[in-house]
Amino acid sequence: MMLLIKQSGLFIVFLTMIYSIGFSQNNNQGSFSGSLESSGNFFIEDSTIQATGTPQYDHQLFGAETWLDLKYSNFGFDLGVRFDLFNNSNLLNPQDSYTAQGIGRWYIRKQVNKLGIDAGYIYDQIGSGIIFRAFEQRPLLIDNALVGIKLTYDLTPDWKVKAFTGRQKNLFDLYDSVVKGISVDGFVVGDSSKWTIAPGFGAVSRTIDDETMGRLLTSLSFYQDPYRVGTRFNSYAISVYNTLSIGNFTWYVEGAYKTEESFFDPLFKWTNAVGQETIGKFDFQDGNIIYTSIGYAAKGLGISLEGKRTENFSFRINPFENENRGAINFLPPMTRVNTYRLNSRYSPATQELGEQAVQLDIRYSPSRKLGFLVNFSNITTLNNDLLYREIYTEVTYKYKRKWQLISGIQWQNYNQDIYEGKPGVDILETITPYVEYLYKLSRKKSIRFEGQYMLTAPGISGYKNRDLGDWIFGQIEVGIAPHWIFTISDMYNIDPYSDSKDDENIEPIHYPTLGVVYTHHSNRFELRYVKQVEGIVCAGGICRLEPAFSGVRMSVRSTF
Repeated sequence: MMLLIKQSGLFIVFLTMIYSIGFSQNNNQGSFSGSLESSGNFFIEDSTIQATGTPQYDHQLFGAETWLDLKYSNFGFDLGVRFDLFNNSNLLNPQDSYTAQGIGRWYIRKQVNKLGIDAGYIYDQIGSGIIFRAFEQRPLLIDNALVGIKLTYDLTPDWKVKAFTGRQKNLFDLYDSVVKGISVDGFVVGDSSKWTIAPGFGAVSRTIDDETMGRLLTSLSFYQDPYRVGTRFNSYAISVYNTLSIGNFTWYVEGAYKTEESFFDPLFKWTNAVGQETIGKFDFQDGNIIYTSIGYAAKGLGISLEGKRTENFSFRINPFENENRGAINFLPPMTRVNTYRLNSRYSPATQELGEQAVQLDIRYSPSRKLGFLVNFSNITTLNNDLLYREIYTEVTYKYKRKWQLISGIQWQNYNQDIYEGKPGVDILETITPYVEYLYKLSRKKSIRFEGQYMLTAPGISGYKNRDLGDWIFGQIEVGIAPHWIFTISDMYNIDPYSDSKDDENIEPIHYPTLGVVYTHHSNRFELRYVKQVEGIVCAGGICRLEPAFSGVRMSVRSTF
């Protein structure tokens, strides 16, 4: 309650400041802008697809999330505030309900000659984010803003130093552990501007608070491993990175090291004091990661090759936060972002404790009409056990401005044991051809069709897992510019499968969606009836397993 009162008071003070600064000065009115993002879910129980058992289905029936952003600039100051609201929301935990509201962010920025000052809720990163990244992913309710102060100083026009300190945001509260860091970034132009480099160095430290350390020591003593109780209050991570550009080539490389610290390994199998086999245990080790990407771009041709090796690089605000909570850093994903419904059904989450991965992406357009894409990614454990493999092909053909055809095929191997916590399940293999056809009826009217078929392919590579069986997906979208979009789709479990002997006669299930979108200037309104199968939801390379959904979804987005 006290936190809410303080936040409400801060909100009033902030708005008063904006008003007094911006509107009391007739000779300089400044710039004011904002945005609104709001969504609501009406939950309709459907036991046939397992959309049941949560508070929303049982009695709440409705949930909502809203973010209102306000920004103002004047007299060299940039000010911002964001109001967040969650009513019976299932974003924090898909199996539970979360209700809260308050100030989700505020900030003040000022440039004083070469010194930049940034106070409040800060989003930033060092290098590619491997040792530090303060960011948010609203679809998963991840908001890892650093609440504190950041200073930057321009050593020269091409060299800058940055330092920051603060605590990480925890919903409408703050974690007690302290984070601080520093980085130096530069830019060097070679002879005759034939090449450039952008080197950088960063270091980050996290100090655990006393209460968390007490909890950690108590937990470690449970394992009866005295040598693991060498944990310490401070942990450090450093990284060195550089971008080299020569002609059509670009090469980025970053290496990082993290000192020894305690972290929780959810996949560690061990036998406890009473002889029971247990999964999940605290470990104590240092970590390292190497990441690199090489790109080539020329007329009509683009090639990108990425590689990454990760070992024990869990860097969190405290050892008790896992999955998607409390991450200080961000590890770049090593697979393409698939957008089609069935192609994106099985998406791999980055394994921060151990993986080695490679991804190759080739794009070729011999003309404006024709384009080809081939993408290959392969992820294994450090012992070379397969986690994920994907081959994705795509062909695009455009006929004048009348129609466009996109088609291709995807082949996947997906380790459900690791990514979905299904022990003993064999690797899943899928083959998914797809097609998208867009036809422009007139300058303002168009119709678009999507079709995909997912074949679970047991035996082709020796794997026997079929998960839920085969799927087919179809969607028709009608657009009437500039205001309307109408969609109808169905995801159909055409050949259902279950390992359970009790489900030998399971019936195919339809997962239909009906939707309408209305856009007027900078306002967008969306209303959809949805039945959604249980599956992986990813945002920015961060994934989680979400239960099935049945009901009505609506959203409003506006900028001003």
